[in-house]
Amino acid sequence: MKPPPDYIDFERGLLLLPTSKTGKKTIVLNAPALAILNSLPRIGLYVIAGTSAGTKDETPRSDLKKPWKAIVKRAGLEDVRIHDLRHTDASVGAGMGLGLAIIGKLLGHTQPATTQRYAHLDNDPLKKASEHIGSRLAAAMGEVRAPRANVTIISKAKRSKNRRG
Repeated sequence: MKPPPDYIDFERGLLLLPTSKTGKKTIVLNAPALAILNSLPRIGLYVIAGTSAGTKDETPRSDLKKPWKAIVKRAGLEDVRIHDLRHTDASVGAGMGLGLAIIGKLLGHTQPATTQRYAHLDNDPLKKASEHIGSRLAAAMGEVRAPRANVTIISKAKRSKNRRG
């Protein structure tokens, strides 16, 4: 059997892909990912074994549909695509306040618009950001605590009357 390819640099925490959809690519791996990769039992040279695993002519698996189906079934999940993992990663990063440029670089995007489609923000991070900004502005204006908003609900009929008059 030939020696395993040096795709994972455990010391620097990098996945080095010689080819991808966009060419040669370096992916930064976090500590949990490295721990999983380091602990996986190996059947052959590659992380996810193909049909030629353990033979002298071993090649990497070219399709992840069957292994992904087994993972989803074992985890008790439904309707989860492997690509959803990228969207989740981007959304969590955006929710933590990481910039789209950093998230895009982690995902290997060259266009910010692509990253924006991946990084879905829910209301919680937006609310947190709004409260943080509001508190900072209130402090700058010398308010001891955040000012209370006086909100008056105006009915639709009243708004129409005010526009005409």
